[in-house]
Amino acid sequence: MTVDDRPTPSAPDDDPWLWLEEIEGKQALDFVERQNSLTLAAFGGAAFARDRDILAAIYDRKDNIPYVSRRGDDLHNLWKDATNPRGLWRRTNLAEFRKASPAWETMLDIDQLAASESEDWLLSGIATMPGHSRAILSLSRGGSDAVTLREFDVATKRFVADGFTLPEAKGGVDWLDQDTLLLSSAHGEGMATASGYSRTVRLWRRGQPVDQAQIIIETTADHMAMSGMADDTGSAPRVWIVDQIDFFNRAIWLRDAAGTTTKLDLPTGVWMQAHGDWFAMKLRKDWSAGGRSFATDTVLGISLSAFIAGSRDFVVLFEPGPRRALQGLFWAGGKLVLSILDELKPQFEICTPSAAGWSSATLGGLPQIGVVDIWPLDRHPSESNGDLLANVQDPLTPPSLLLIERGVASPTVLKQAPKTFTADGLVVTQHEAISIDGERIPYVQTGPAKETGDAPVYMSAYGGFAVAVKPYYNASLGKLWLERGGTTVQANLRGGGEFGTRWHDAGRLAGKKLSHDDFAAVAADLVRRGVTSAKRIAAQGGSNGGILITNMLVRYPERFGALFCTIPLIDMRRYTKLLAGASWIAEYGDPDKPEEWEWLKAYSAYHTAKPGQPYPPILIATTRRDDRVHPGHARKMAAKLQAMGYEAWFYEPAAGGHGYGKDNKERAGFEVLGFRFLKEKIGWRDGEA
Repeated sequence: MTVDDRPTPSAPDDDPWLWLEEIEGKQALDFVERQNSLTLAAFGGAAFARDRDILAAIYDRKDNIPYVSRRGDDLHNLWKDATNPRGLWRRTNLAEFRKASPAWETMLDIDQLAASESEDWLLSGIATMPGHSRAILSLSRGGSDAVTLREFDVATKRFVADGFTLPEAKGGVDWLDQDTLLLSSAHGEGMATASGYSRTVRLWRRGQPVDQAQIIIETTADHMAMSGMADDTGSAPRVWIVDQIDFFNRAIWLRDAAGTTTKLDLPTGVWMQAHGDWFAMKLRKDWSAGGRSFATDTVLGISLSAFIAGSRDFVVLFEPGPRRALQGLFWAGGKLVLSILDELKPQFEICTPSAAGWSSATLGGLPQIGVVDIWPLDRHPSESNGDLLANVQDPLTPPSLLLIERGVASPTVLKQAPKTFTADGLVVTQHEAISIDGERIPYVQTGPAKETGDAPVYMSAYGGFAVAVKPYYNASLGKLWLERGGTTVQANLRGGGEFGTRWHDAGRLAGKKLSHDDFAAVAADLVRRGVTSAKRIAAQGGSNGGILITNMLVRYPERFGALFCTIPLIDMRRYTKLLAGASWIAEYGDPDKPEEWEWLKAYSAYHTAKPGQPYPPILIATTRRDDRVHPGHARKMAAKLQAMGYEAWFYEPAAGGHGYGKDNKERAGFEVLGFRFLKEKIGWRDGEA
């Protein structure tokens, strides 16, 4: 577990571990191999293999829900199990899908493809042309965000020999017609932003070398990304173009069939969705238009043609409350669906525009507690008749997949996921902790009804990018933590989107430190309520949650018994220079600006860690194929902590992307390694609460 390597002399940025950022560097890979061996020797073995196989078998169950999208008359699904670890792209129809055991037609066997081409392929995206006779497949190596694009003939189930192909790059395509693609890819000289995403939108015609594709719009390299989307819901084909200025701000253009591009006169912080001659948008900031003022997070609707002609006669479709916030909006069958959390309870409203005005109705027949997610069944909006799919679950109730026909019929159950753990004697309760500044921080606790004061607790949270954390059914935690006598806690930190923009803004930039205070407050509240003691609290966080977990290590070490930090962001001095890091400046700040580095360094645990502190044991795990959050963050933090003499473990499998593995067995192994570590370090033997 110790580091034998010595820092490279005169390392830039005064960082002695900078050499660990060389993803495939020999010295760095020697470090990784040595660390993996130590970690697997300590927490692997028979018990690890047993639990990994138990969990992998759950992920591979034949009766798991096959989630689908409709393209034309067919329902498409990407399925993984023990026989098909990389996956099958397959299809059926709705009538067949309703059966207990549908018959599926295999379109592409990814395992066979990977074996035949000796590549680590996974299928990460499918873009079908109008009519669905051809598709562009996005093939990822090992789960990376960057993809290789290849044209596929749906009828023959073969790749098109002389079809569209594009080497590995971040980005994708949309079809304009059978011979023209709308290309938003970072491939090519000068085509990438500083964040590594597409800087242009190009028209790529069949048979044309990609470097000769017409650039129809481009942005500057300091913007995050440029993308284009074809839209045939209007009276004539059109293209929507989005210049993603930063993570939360965008400029929007409309390109008509004649090729004229018009920039819409909108504030940059909007969520906007259009269908036919209507569009709706949610504001990120207060805005005034047409002599009226609208508050942050309000949703407005208007006729698109009227708006372009100069009208600002918006209709208010949704107004937020202090703890009531929009989570998303989309069109299906000419109706706008609003997804809302009201005091964390799911609600859905259907708004229908017409020449006479907008009507609104609440979508009924769905539970008011737990988690309800809704999305359109049809992949292409122009083909939608309004059919919706809903996923309903809670921490003790496995998911049900429901169909809501035309968005108005009573929901009917299409599929029910199996129960994967015994929930007898377990209860779900909701609580609130009081953070350092008096804010109420909600959290969901799942575990035995009777408190012992010494419960082995698994805490998790995210707290970033306006992402709302919801209490989903979790097969791994259920089987390997709850069923064996443990308790789980999921916290809703500031920085998330649970209560709208004000909740997010309170936990970003300089406020990110408050988000971490929120998590520590929940840990303290568990002790105050008599649920457990600090030494029995294990905490896990990934990605943005990696900043969270390493801040618990260095700022609140006395509140935790062990920490598991996954695919983490940690080094806030160099994060903008590593892979997609520049795209997150709007969430954290720019370390090259002295005034912003002042707050960033306050939660850059890589810089605030110091010797001689009561830090709890920590396992830091990443994946080598993560091309979103650089694996150097995890490597360097582990090396630095070990050099200071702390109990810091490290693990890095070769594949997985920004996730836990390329297949179910790898994913299970990653998770179980963390469970084995946490349980040992908080002094918990399975089944002994």
